[in-house]
Amino acid sequence: MLKILNIISDSNIGGAGRCLFNFLKYYDRKKFAVKVVVPKGSLLKPEIEKLKTKVIEIDGIADKSFDYKAIQKLNKIIKRENPDVVHTHGTITGRISGRICGKKVVYTRHSVFPVSPRIKKGIGRIVNKYANEFLADDIIAVADAAKQNLTDGGIAPEKIKVILNGVEQIESISPEEIAQTKQKYHIEENDFVIGILARLNIVKGHKYLIEATEMLKKEGRKVKILIAGTGDMETELKQIVKQKCLDDIVIFTGFLSDVRSFLSVLDLQVNASYGTEATSLALLEGMSLGIPAVVSNYGGNPGVIIHGENGYIFESQNSNDLFRYLKKAMDEKEIYEYMQKKSKEIFQQKFTAKMYARNIEKVYEDLFVKKG
Repeated sequence: MLKILNIISDSNIGGAGRCLFNFLKYYDRKKFAVKVVVPKGSLLKPEIEKLKTKVIEIDGIADKSFDYKAIQKLNKIIKRENPDVVHTHGTITGRISGRICGKKVVYTRHSVFPVSPRIKKGIGRIVNKYANEFLADDIIAVADAAKQNLTDGGIAPEKIKVILNGVEQIESISPEEIAQTKQKYHIEENDFVIGILARLNIVKGHKYLIEATEMLKKEGRKVKILIAGTGDMETELKQIVKQKCLDDIVIFTGFLSDVRSFLSVLDLQVNASYGTEATSLALLEGMSLGIPAVVSNYGGNPGVIIHGENGYIFESQNSNDLFRYLKKAMDEKEIYEYMQKKSKEIFQQKFTAKMYARNIEKVYEDLFVKKG
C-alpha cells in the first residue's frame, strides 16, 4: 500500500480543493493510504473529514505558494508521517519540504493565467525550468492550457502529464423543486435560461455576458440570465445591470452551497473567462446534466467544449461574438438538442470523478514502476 500525503494551501474551497474532494471520494483505499495537510482554519478541513480522511493542520501556508517559515514545520510532518509520495497543490513550500525529506514529489498545476515575461526568456526562464523540474518527479496539468503555461516558462513537455479534472454526476432535482427554483428566480414559462457560475472577478468576463444580454433584450428575446457567485466585482456588475435596465432579466443568485437547483433550470451555460481558467468544474457539472455551453477561447475552455458538438466557442472579450452564439443556441433547435446529447456523452467519456481518481492513482504507481 502506498502512503500519499497531499499538501494544499487553500483556506477556502476552490477548484483545487474540489478536485481533491473528488479524488478522496473515489480512490482505491486498498491500494493507497491518503492524508491531507491544510492551513489551520481552512474550510477544506471539515469537508475532507466527511470523506473519512485524516487532516493535519499547519500554520503559515494559508493561501501562499511559498513561506520559508513553514518549511521546518512541514519537514516534521513529512518525517513523522513518512509518506511514499508528497502531492502538492500549488505550494512550493510543500515541494521543497518533500525534496528535503527525500520523498517522491508530485505537483498539480490547477490554474491557467498569462505567463510573466520574467520567466518567458533569459535567466528567469532557466531558473524557473530547473527549479520546477528539480522540485517534482511528476507535474500534473489539469488542462492543455495549463501545460502550455508551464512549457512557456521553460519546463520540459515530457515532464508534464495532462490529467483533466473530473466531477461527480449531478443528480436531477424533482419537478416540484424545479418549479420552486423557477419561481425563486422569476423564470417565466417561455424564458430561455442562461447561467454563469464563477466568482465575480473581472477576469471571469461577466461584463461581456451583460453586454450580450443587452443585445438580446433589444431584439425582444425572452431570456433570463442567472449570475451565481460572489466576489469583488459584485457591486460594480449590479450597477452595470441597473444602468442598462436589465434588472428584469438578470438575476444575481449570490453564493450557492448546492448548485443542483441552479443547474437544473438552465438551458445554456456560459464561461466568459479571459484571465484565468483551467478545466471549469461548473462546465463539467452542467455537461453531466446535458447542458451545452458557450465559452471563451481562453485557457482550458476549448479542452472542455468542442465547437458545434457540446457548445460553441466565442472570441474572448468579444460580446458581439458571444451574442452571436447565444442566438445560435436559442434559434437552432435541432443542433441544440444534438448538443444536449453530446454534452452527456462527452462527460461520460472524459470527465467523471472516478476517471480522474484512476488517472491520479496511475501517476503515483508509475513513480515506483519507473524505478523498478
